[in-house]
Amino acid sequence: MPFNPELCRNESEVESKLIVQYLLPQLGYTPDTWHQEVALGSIRLDFLAFAVQVVPLVLDANSPMSVVMEAKHPQQNLNNHVHRLRHYLTSLNVRYGLLTNGKEIRIYEKLQYDIKLVFQCDGKDVEEKIEDIKNFIAIDSLRKKQVIHKSTIRTTQTNSLYNHKRQNSMKTIAIYHHKGGVGKTTVAINLAAGLSKKGKKVLLIDIDAQANTTFATGLVKFQFEEEDDLKDCNVYHLLEKSDKNFIPDIVRKSKFFNDPEIDVIPSHITLVSLQSNLVKYGASRSRLARKLDKVKEEYDIVIIDTPPSLDLYAEAALTAADYLIIPSDLKPFSNQGLPSVQNFIKQEINENKEGLGKAPLIIMGILPSKISTNAQYLKHSFLKHKNVISDRYHLPLMDSVISERTALSTCINRTILVGNLEIPDPKSILDFAKNESSANLAAAEFESLAIEVMTKMELK
Repeated sequence: MPFNPELCRNESEVESKLIVQYLLPQLGYTPDTWHQEVALGSIRLDFLAFAVQVVPLVLDANSPMSVVMEAKHPQQNLNNHVHRLRHYLTSLNVRYGLLTNGKEIRIYEKLQYDIKLVFQCDGKDVEEKIEDIKNFIAIDSLRKKQVIHKSTIRTTQTNSLYNHKRQNSMKTIAIYHHKGGVGKTTVAINLAAGLSKKGKKVLLIDIDAQANTTFATGLVKFQFEEEDDLKDCNVYHLLEKSDKNFIPDIVRKSKFFNDPEIDVIPSHITLVSLQSNLVKYGASRSRLARKLDKVKEEYDIVIIDTPPSLDLYAEAALTAADYLIIPSDLKPFSNQGLPSVQNFIKQEINENKEGLGKAPLIIMGILPSKISTNAQYLKHSFLKHKNVISDRYHLPLMDSVISERTALSTCINRTILVGNLEIPDPKSILDFAKNESSANLAAAEFESLAIEVMTKMELK
């Protein structure tokens, strides 16, 4: 039967009249090849259709090719739902996703870590465009692509036997702002987790005396000072001497924070009192860079969480970095610290890097962080705050936005009871979202950030 978008007055009618009654039959799907209201871990899908019958419903590496279909209210802007569809396709490894509000129909295709729009039409034009839609997601099209996909996998697996080297040279990113309270640690740990889930070997370095990253990745398991196993083996010891204490000697495994696990160089409160030992030796500023060079074949990406200061630790971190991400809530106090960051890079950091034969530090961008989700703020003030970054400070602004959400603090502050003791048991937002649907939006934002970072660094 023909489809009339004017008859869709709510999301339920988009589902029933467009997807169930029109699209699925036109594309060749029978009731035994599609499923509605599918729950896969923390992900809830409106529709999931397969190239062949799948009973019981399982989605894994051996599953036949499938397509996700998401329906929205006719008054919803589809742009607001692309990030969630990206999260679904990349997390579930599904090649195609259809997104519609009845008035508009879009088809996205999954790339390696992102999605791209491959088809778009108005709902009123769906009948004349149905052959184009079939070329992408009809059941026969998916079956043909499944055959090609399996052949490609076999070829790739054969070729990989002869290629053991990393495809990309190690990249180092510092997360830094002269202003505190802008979400540096939240960005550092969850970006590291997101990149790890994209198949990258990640090293996370905490060089802030507050040791928030060390706490947030679950390395502080002791309850009493005499049990402190970090005091004599932390990031300070990398900077202390050039002939001993290399990264393999200091690194810890953050086993339960994220899957896959992340290598972490911990920090400690004693960095404050010990800094005077390093200041008198100029070589201390470059030791982190030199020691990272020795493990450049071991890691794809290094993330450094830095102190909100212009001290030696910040200088060592930025000297070692290739890229800089500056988290900011975009408010005036945060913005007023940007000129000092720019001068610090120009007058100190790039001179240090030149002495090491390294390229100048690249500012990847200002990352909107801890941004209010208040609708009135987003509608009236957020755009103005973003424009200030380019218009007044002449700095690049990243596309990703990290909102201020309760789930981001909840996942870090998790604890478990061991006897009578409460032991920290933090999780990355991406792992936390597997069991907490309230964390899905935050997880999707960090997945988008990881994709943007990889794209800007041209990582495969």
